[in-house]
Amino acid sequence: NSRYGSPTELMDLVNAFHEAGIGVILDWVPSHFPTDDFALNAFDGTQLYEHSDPREGFHPDWKSSIFNYGRHEVRSFLLSSARFWLEAFHIDGLRVDAVASMLYRDYSRGGDWIPNQYGGRENLEAITFLQQLNHEMYSTYPDIMMIAEESTAWPGVTRSTNEGGLGFGFKWDMGWMNDTLDYFSEDPVHRRWHHNKLTFRAMYGFSENYMLPLSHDEVVHGKGSLLGKMPGNDEQRFANLRLLFGWQYATPGKKLVFMGSELAPWTEWNHDDSLPWHLTADAHHEGVLQWIAELNRVYREVPALHRADTEPQGFRWIDANDAERSILSFLRSDGRDDADLVAVALNATPVPRHEVMVGVPRPGQWEVIASSDDARFGGSGHEHEPVYTTTADPHGEYDQALWLTLPGLSITFLRAVRS
Repeated sequence: NSRYGSPTELMDLVNAFHEAGIGVILDWVPSHFPTDDFALNAFDGTQLYEHSDPREGFHPDWKSSIFNYGRHEVRSFLLSSARFWLEAFHIDGLRVDAVASMLYRDYSRGGDWIPNQYGGRENLEAITFLQQLNHEMYSTYPDIMMIAEESTAWPGVTRSTNEGGLGFGFKWDMGWMNDTLDYFSEDPVHRRWHHNKLTFRAMYGFSENYMLPLSHDEVVHGKGSLLGKMPGNDEQRFANLRLLFGWQYATPGKKLVFMGSELAPWTEWNHDDSLPWHLTADAHHEGVLQWIAELNRVYREVPALHRADTEPQGFRWIDANDAERSILSFLRSDGRDDADLVAVALNATPVPRHEVMVGVPRPGQWEVIASSDDARFGGSGHEHEPVYTTTADPHGEYDQALWLTLPGLSITFLRAVRS
């Protein structure tokens, strides 16, 4: 927004971020544009950028105009816009908004839509544009990120354009976000009946290169804050929130946490106010902030948690079926012959679970590298052994096991100690 400064000042800001080791990703919106008179709508008195037929050129949900991707000039305008941000401003990536609304001609239209030339609902011109966009941007700037906010099961969003895909680098996993927040909003006594909301993702989790979003959309327009969605008393709400973030970081896929959520505010985000930094004076809020910092550190430093994020060999269940106790356990691997291994176990009820057997493929010692129940994060401070040694007890497909106590509403990360 020019009210905040000049284009040159924005360039200086991006450079300052880069000098601090921070990448910059823009929310870029080629899916629709506002109908303001001073903007692109009816630019020369005609539908120059949009379709003339409102069944193609007007979005009923957002009361906005839709680009006519069939016009060479419109595609050129949009491609130039994307290239400009990357080239002139050194932006590190583009998150493309509302991709689903571009892919389907009947998106949010009921029966009032125009089929494509083959009678189908696919927007062929938009598909071609997105493929051209990703091919050109990645060909010119191979180190950027192109991210699709796409909310349907459209196949091949992150597949190469050479293979018929759309060519994005990552896709937001909206299914994970919805299922996860639904699960965590349940009272723990009922979670046994919703266990599949956490386990279902493994059925499709490597069909695309996914990003796991806890985004702005979930903390605005009356939806409340993440902390406000959590059940229980105040202690349990904070424990649930730490567990939620731990589950996000343990799950394969890149992580997205909307600004301020790491402060665990009680109220939803308000664009008219600054972030509630004052909350960190309270140990519970500061604890969530420090837990996010710890998760970032562990995620960055432990190859098993990030290297094979988009590969099936990076994840496998230890026990996905203990719905009765709302316990889940699984392995993360670096995908290189299990050179680096992490076992993750979570307890989604407030009842501590003792003598929980967690099968592992490697005998020997496993060290606790993170626990959401640690007192410095606001947890109960259950004293884990710093190192656990396996026993020759078969569990599932493994013939070695760790015996753990899982505190209530907690997640524990253990890493195999290299001999």
